[in-house]
Amino acid sequence: MTRQNMTMVWLILALLLCVALAAAVVAVVAIPARREGREILTDRAEELVSSVTAKTEKVLRRDGSSTDADLVEPEVTEHGRPVRRRS
Repeated sequence: MTRQNMTMVWLILALLLCVALAAAVVAVVAIPARREGREILTDRAEELVSSVTAKTEKVLRRDGSSTDADLVEPEVTEHGRPVRRRS
């Protein structure tokens, strides 16, 4: 292997290590918080998600992919996110 190839291998390994560390942080912080019922996103982010969802539904209706009768309105939180049922 040439020196350039070895450098690229180490770079890829370093990037994979960074991704693994980021996933570990999410697993340690966000997953337990979500299980306790706390929202992960801020109020502003929740509003952004709900506006994107509404725009997506509007585009689907305009496209003719589904009609108003086909769309079943899901239960949503005060921020417009779908209510998740736990079993």
